Amino acid sequence: MPEIVTAPYLLFFVAVASYLLGSIPFGLVIIRLMGLGDLRQIGSGNIGATNVLRTGSKPAALATVLLDAGKGGIAVLLARIFIGEDAAQLAGLAAFIGHIFPVWLNFNGGKGVATYLGTLLALSFFAGFAACMTWLAVALVFRISSLAALVAAALMPLWLNLMGLPSYIILTALLGALIWMRHADNIRRILGGTEKKIQLKKG
Repeated sequence: MPEIVTAPYLLFFVAVASYLLGSIPFGLVIIRLMGLGDLRQIGSGNIGATNVLRTGSKPAALATVLLDAGKGGIAVLLARIFIGEDAAQLAGLAAFIGHIFPVWLNFNGGKGVATYLGTLLALSFFAGFAACMTWLAVALVFRISSLAALVAAALMPLWLNLMGLPSYIILTALLGALIWMRHADNIRRILGGTEKKIQLKKG
């Protein structure tokens, strides 16, 4: 953890502002703007990019990934620029919590993978890159997106230790635990062999 040097009232402001930014359900908004219905009534009902893709709109899914990742990244960067490193880590945590527990949706939001990656990339590009490459490697081997996310989150503290970035380990461990919690149903399906696999189109 970084040394806490910022005044408590500023940290409180950062936490609230970052939570509200993170709680914006971009997937839900994009699908409504495109006239594709209510995302909560489609597929798994989740507001993340994977479920957005089930509407058949790849542009909508891509936009959702970028905006959900941007929530975490922007929160971290703004807090770091205007306040400091302690505020930056708090901003990343608050934005992530806002995404998975948004006040606007009765605290039932997404699973946090894109926001997690955006937060990591803003905290440390190399840490974020390691997470993305871990996700990609597992996805290519097993073709299960949720498994790739779970492994990437679980291995992040190890990568940070090897990179000499111990100040981010507690934050990423906490975010990783929340990701595992939000993927409880996916974990049961993985163990049962019923989790959907990534479909790779031929030709």
